[in-house]
Amino acid sequence: MTQLAEHETVEVSPELEHKAEREKARRGFFTALPSFLYLIFFFAIPLLVVFVFSFASRSRTGRPLLEDWNLDSWSNILDPLVAGIAWRSLWLAVINTALCLLIGYPFAYWIATRRRVATRNLLLVLVLIPFWSNFLVRTYAWRTLLDADGLITRFGEATGLWGQLLFTIPAVFIGLLYGYLPFMVLPLYAAIERIDWSLVEAARDLYASGSDAFRRVTLPLSRPGIVAGSILVFIPSLGAYVTPDILGGARATLLGNYIVSQFGAARNWPFGAALSSTILAVMLIATIYYFRSGARTL
Repeated sequence: MTQLAEHETVEVSPELEHKAEREKARRGFFTALPSFLYLIFFFAIPLLVVFVFSFASRSRTGRPLLEDWNLDSWSNILDPLVAGIAWRSLWLAVINTALCLLIGYPFAYWIATRRRVATRNLLLVLVLIPFWSNFLVRTYAWRTLLDADGLITRFGEATGLWGQLLFTIPAVFIGLLYGYLPFMVLPLYAAIERIDWSLVEAARDLYASGSDAFRRVTLPLSRPGIVAGSILVFIPSLGAYVTPDILGGARATLLGNYIVSQFGAARNWPFGAALSSTILAVMLIATIYYFRSGARTL
């Protein structure tokens, strides 16, 4: 029995390459089809339903009427009460994002520059520890600390620095800062850890000071992490519901609480849907900016 010494070769043509690419794309489509269906049925369709309800009218009993479409709910978004709540939610989200960045960047930089891998992993575990418990449970823990008999309130009253913080804007801010700080630290760590530190050394060799090397080299190279962390903190802070409801009460109503009240007590579904669609539009714009700002380089 003899073996063939030579093998037949097939000439690669553009048609064959195009066919192979189509086969690869077809396999990828069918592989991702369950995920596509899940997103369509449990994400896209519910959002579309909410958007459609924003054009409905409201009966005297609070029942939404889809047969009489109008823009009344969208025009009510400019109401001074809504504008005040939106402004409060916006500046609280901006300040929370800024402080998370100011606190999280040095900490992420410190973790990323640790020489010992064991120390670095331990610090990352400490950042992830809050995720081991439910967010609602952690928020109620802060309510206990900020209550009239809580440890933080007693310390503030004993030193004369502050009184009871529960059901105030500072209490909401403390809860948001605690809850979303890890979402800033992790993207920053991922971006800083991937920096080519030889570029920083080259800047120092060219007589750049430490601050100049950080400002001109380290900070620009960590920009994807800054953008990603800011988006991940700003979006949930803007639409927060659990933290303002538990720590702020009626004195610190934000957009999330106001929207829930429209669907619940006020029975004004069209207006609640219009507000929800507006927040979703803001989040979509922020997400598009995130991807267009080079976040895929993380």
